[in-house]
Amino acid sequence: MLNPRYPAAVVAGNVETSQVVTDALYGALGVMAGAQGTMNNFTFGNDRFQYYETICGGAGAGPTFDGCSAVQTHMTNSRLTDPEVLEWRFPVRLDEFRVRRGSGGAGHHRGGDGTERRVRFLEPMTAVMLANRREVPPFGLEGGAPGAVGVNWVERLNGTRENFGARHRMHMGVDDVVVIHTPGGGGYGAA
Repeated sequence: MLNPRYPAAVVAGNVETSQVVTDALYGALGVMAGAQGTMNNFTFGNDRFQYYETICGGAGAGPTFDGCSAVQTHMTNSRLTDPEVLEWRFPVRLDEFRVRRGSGGAGHHRGGDGTERRVRFLEPMTAVMLANRREVPPFGLEGGAPGAVGVNWVERLNGTRENFGARHRMHMGVDDVVVIHTPGGGGYGAA
């Protein structure tokens, strides 16, 4: 599984598989509950612009601590571009970026909350999401509840909403909005 041979799929090995492997090791050792388990890879671009970001979420709780909210976990060491710089360099507007309250798992020690990110497109582009933990939630430990799964959708200018899963490519028109809710971390211990 961790030493794939052709023709095995190997895309996102560093950005996604590493997250799940780290969660599995920490969970097996009882060190901490599952973190968001993904880097929430979000890219967009056209012939003139290209952009790639990873989006923070919730960290798992441990035997003596709550999980952190809105943080990059495990194998991730990247930071998001400041909103002012993002909007200055690219034809997008960051409508909202906030903590997704209540998405961390309950427990004696609570899992960290994920985030909500809303990006509005100001010219046509293609956007792609590559993520994990959209179906299987970050696990809790020792009676702690799992964190909330991530969810993604597009709000079109005409008022329609298109839900999509962990991996999706979409054409974005002017004033269409991508909404990304990142997973919360799992809780530790019975509440």
